[in-house]
Amino acid sequence: MHIVLIGAPGAGKGTQAATMARELGLAHIASGDMFRDAMALGTRRGMDAKAFVERGELVPDEITVGMVMDRLAEDDAKEKGWILDGFPRNIPQAEALDFALRNHGTRVDEALYLAVSREELLRRLSGRWLCRTCQASYHEVFSPPAQTGRCDVCGGELYQRDDDSRATAGHRLGVYFEQTAPLINYYRRQGILDEVDGEQSILDVHEGMLAAIRRRTITI
Repeated sequence: MHIVLIGAPGAGKGTQAATMARELGLAHIASGDMFRDAMALGTRRGMDAKAFVERGELVPDEITVGMVMDRLAEDDAKEKGWILDGFPRNIPQAEALDFALRNHGTRVDEALYLAVSREELLRRLSGRWLCRTCQASYHEVFSPPAQTGRCDVCGGELYQRDDDSRATAGHRLGVYFEQTAPLINYYRRQGILDEVDGEQSILDVHEGMLAAIRRRTITI
């Protein structure tokens, strides 16, 4: 089974992909981990990517796709199947992935889209606070401190990092909806997209994803 998981920052892709991979015996391939591993190992593509990262530039699609295909060629992915988390991020990457997979006699079987409203995404992304003293982490919705602005552990002052602010979260979502959201229609046109309500509980989202996969495996 070959699965692509689509969802905005804050939709819960990482959590759900890791759980799904364990349950179904798939290789969990997260693009961020893949980049870090390739650069740490000093692979040719990893070094190519590192040069762009160190300049603060986006890694070109051809390097990214090449790294993904290298990872998909490893034994665990070939033998067990895989779930891609964080890739593809745009239509050109999706097209390049499809082309590369066809050349290897395979394809994406299922595209799962975790649907979460923009307001809920903003709530999830912009609610984190840290303690200045001990760095304990809180979330104003999911794990708030007992006393607003004070750490439960040491009583230190809580603060919010710039990249956890609502403005930064809004920018991240703007990039996502511009570049990544069109993938929804791309895979829908292929007839392999299933949408799961990502605003349910973690367990219900998991069950919804499993149900979609079970339906899809019947038709493959």
